Amino acid sequence: MAVGKEIRGKIKSVENTRKITKAMEMVAASKMRKAQERMRAARPYAEKVRTIASNLGSANPEYVHPFMKVNRVKRAGMIVVTTDKGLCGGMNTNVLRAVTASLRQLQDEGVTTEVVAVGNKGLGFLNRIGARVISQVTQLGDTPRLDKLIGPVKTLLDEYAKGELDVVYLAYTRFVNTMRQESVIDTLLPLSPEEMRRETAASGQHAWDYIYEPDAQSVIDDLLVRYVEALVYQAVAENMASEQSARMVAMKAATDNAGNVINELKLIYNKTRQAAITTELTEIVAGAAAV
Repeated sequence: MAVGKEIRGKIKSVENTRKITKAMEMVAASKMRKAQERMRAARPYAEKVRTIASNLGSANPEYVHPFMKVNRVKRAGMIVVTTDKGLCGGMNTNVLRAVTASLRQLQDEGVTTEVVAVGNKGLGFLNRIGARVISQVTQLGDTPRLDKLIGPVKTLLDEYAKGELDVVYLAYTRFVNTMRQESVIDTLLPLSPEEMRRETAASGQHAWDYIYEPDAQSVIDDLLVRYVEALVYQAVAENMASEQSARMVAMKAATDNAGNVINELKLIYNKTRQAAITTELTEIVAGAAAV
């Protein structure tokens, strides 16, 4: 039964694959909970910094930070956040498809673009399509570290502050829930005072009058830089939570599919075995009748 032996080998191979995908599903589920806790823990800091920055901007209308100046868009920068590893469904594909469409639209409008890549998958894709990658950061691990993100991101922030860029976008995968993640491209710079005030009012925060040390301009300058860094960190944390959720769902689907394939192969094996037995019995009966 050479055919039966071949089918048994396929069944064994698929069973080994199912064990691997099941283990990866359990690991992703464990990491997903930690990533979600880390993402939620970062939100209060970003919200508080946004509230203070909004209040300071309202209290000092005579000073406008470069991060809040709206310019005519001729040069744009984009921070693309992806994963370092694969096997997470169509998560990276979706965000990179949105990035490609945005870059093509900017190019059609005559806008030159620069890109900062966060993650191996995005870096490889951007290099393949010929995008101008000015800085990169990869191998962030399971825990995002702000000190590793600041360097590459600061390249775009400094160019924007000097007037060499007119707008900076942030592309990442936003975590909605375990079963749903959505690709978004937000405008990181310039910051919108109206949007910040609207979010502050929606959160129920009150405006406060501050005493500045050493002066209002220095405080606003440092605070807005910290706010933008917090937005980037939050985006990376959201992307990591989305990665583990997408990987868990993808590995569960792979495990279920492996189980279906095993059942189908076992059915084929049983049919083949039964056919072989029937053939042998027929030959025995025919031989006995001939004798």
